[in-house]
Amino acid sequence: MKLSADLRAFSARLGHEFRSPDLLVQAVTHASISSPTRPDNQRLEFLGDRVLGLVMAEALLQADPAAAEGQLAPRYNALVRKESCADVAREIGLGEVLKLGRSEMMSGGRRKEALLGDALEAVIAAVYLDGGFGAAQRAVLRLWAGRIAAVEADSRDAKTALQEWAQARGLAPPTYGELGRDGPDHQPLFTVEVALETGAAEVAQAGTKRQAEQAAAKALLARMEATDGRG
Repeated sequence: MKLSADLRAFSARLGHEFRSPDLLVQAVTHASISSPTRPDNQRLEFLGDRVLGLVMAEALLQADPAAAEGQLAPRYNALVRKESCADVAREIGLGEVLKLGRSEMMSGGRRKEALLGDALEAVIAAVYLDGGFGAAQRAVLRLWAGRIAAVEADSRDAKTALQEWAQARGLAPPTYGELGRDGPDHQPLFTVEVALETGAAEVAQAGTKRQAEQAAAKALLARMEATDGRG
């Protein structure tokens, strides 16, 4: 099997030349267009999730030999969560080469976060099966290099940090409220407000409710810590 021009270009962006091109084709084939002669990427996704986890766990141990498990776990979670995988998928144009059924394509499947994240895990598995663990490790470390370097800051859970800030000052836990949801089902935009019992509040928007809550909490915490500093 020979790869199409768009898949050859994608393979170059990925940094791996496939000896078995059919593995890459399967990795980008969504269940909405699969058939007995065209397997989808769900089994590869299952494997890729585990390969990604092992690569990240080893990378974190090597990056900080003195870190305790309690420090490593949130960093690991920040690197392997579906949002991070989807972001990497967008950076290498994975959505452009996905093979989707008509209904999935019409509903914006090339931009869906869960679909992109799953497909990237399948691609990682395809690299692993094609070239072994070393090839998968090299690809993952190259694609995640910037995220690994910045993971300590990214792994700080803003909602937890804001709650700890409030509790340290004898305040009730912050409250979150969804102010609105706009956009089509395949590309929603959530507006969320977080508030403290003092009346201080911040509003943020994001593509998922979780991300909007985190963004609002991060903004409010930054404002409160700046106020502390001036006080």
